[in-house]
Amino acid sequence: MKRTDLRFPSDFTWGAATAAYQIEGAAREDGKGLSTWDMFCRQPGRVYEGHTGDEACDHYHRWKEDIRLMKRMGLQAYRMSVSWPRVIPAGVGAVNPKGLAFYDRLVDGLLAAGIDPWVTLFHWDFPHELYLRGGWLNRDSAAWFGDYARVVVEKLSDRVTHWMTLNEPTCFISQGLETGIHAPGDKLGKHEVLTAAHHVLLAHGHAAQVIRAHARRKPVVGWAPCGIIGAPATSKPADVRSARAFTNECRDLWSFSWWADPIFFGHYPEDGLRQVGNMSPRVHPGDMELIRQPMDFFGMNIYNARMIRATKTAPYEMVPALPGRPQTLFHWKITPSALYWGPRFIYERYKCPIVITENGLSSMDWVSLGGCVHDAMRIDFTERYLSELRRVIQDGVPVKGYFHWSAMDNFEWAEGYKQRFGMIHVDYQTQVRTLKDSAHWYRKVIKSNGAIVDP
Repeated sequence: MKRTDLRFPSDFTWGAATAAYQIEGAAREDGKGLSTWDMFCRQPGRVYEGHTGDEACDHYHRWKEDIRLMKRMGLQAYRMSVSWPRVIPAGVGAVNPKGLAFYDRLVDGLLAAGIDPWVTLFHWDFPHELYLRGGWLNRDSAAWFGDYARVVVEKLSDRVTHWMTLNEPTCFISQGLETGIHAPGDKLGKHEVLTAAHHVLLAHGHAAQVIRAHARRKPVVGWAPCGIIGAPATSKPADVRSARAFTNECRDLWSFSWWADPIFFGHYPEDGLRQVGNMSPRVHPGDMELIRQPMDFFGMNIYNARMIRATKTAPYEMVPALPGRPQTLFHWKITPSALYWGPRFIYERYKCPIVITENGLSSMDWVSLGGCVHDAMRIDFTERYLSELRRVIQDGVPVKGYFHWSAMDNFEWAEGYKQRFGMIHVDYQTQVRTLKDSAHWYRKVIKSNGAIVDP
């Protein structure tokens, strides 16, 4: 492999990420309540081959081993999430001491290994009991989430400083409540979907307030959305303008602006409101003031981008993917420039420092006869994307960190265990872990602060 100098700023954070439901298992142990994903996995045909998160990576019992592996990888930070129903089984009311104690031990273990925990409060595992009370359709959900956030913050904030309120509201609202391909599997009308989305934004505001009011160490607060990014098909100024217009335009819930404009500007985007018309959510007095909480960083989950070019008859045009274009096992197109144009366009619009909170790929990995996992494609993918990230930093965009998705193979939602995103291979029958070649390579990247070397 060609040697490439990719050194990053001296204060840059290198990490990897996971989510509670995807790795913990122990779905019914130690007083944990059920989540909508526990319910969803038991509905025939919902998840690939009937897979469930009941055991997943058994991280709940194997967390010490997993931390040792993360330390071997050289991780500086670990983005983790907390399971709401593990901490508060019914979603509100009585706290589960054993569930809270798990995260207490986990944080202590990470810090003892020299790994900084970055905590996401919600990564899709909504309490089933609260779903029966209307879930995100219930306006009280914002207060429910705020109360849960306070429990976690009061327990962990003497050691945790980096917090994220929500992960990818686009996915758990659009795919969970509109298309029904994710938990809870509903197919609601547009007004109901947008109402739930509004309540999610209120929950974000409540949680941000709670973090700042109750954290015992000065907190660094952000969130981790996703959305569709446009990247210019060429370096021509006209194509750049068109890609920017595509990224900023509000077409649907997959547009960054529907979620981010309320948080940073205090209102929904005008083009989005025109799109939804009388199906827009009801905004109560004071809602936007609650939603518009100051953010210390804008987390971005980025995997690819749409290629955009200028046209004489429209603001932009999507360039069709050429036959045979590289793609991941998930059939996502590989577009490294997403890690340049995504942070650039979002920073131009919102003026908030960026953290790449997810980036990676699913590939066809298995343990070789020699006992190793040779995932050369993951190394090549990550080097290409990091090259673009370094370029945008050099151009003045303040990107503060990078979290690879994911630290280990895990339950990939409706895809079950079909997709492997991890730098640690997990044998789901034996729970044996194996560091992939990419994990050893990533350690060198981190140690050299991005001066990528031969694997």
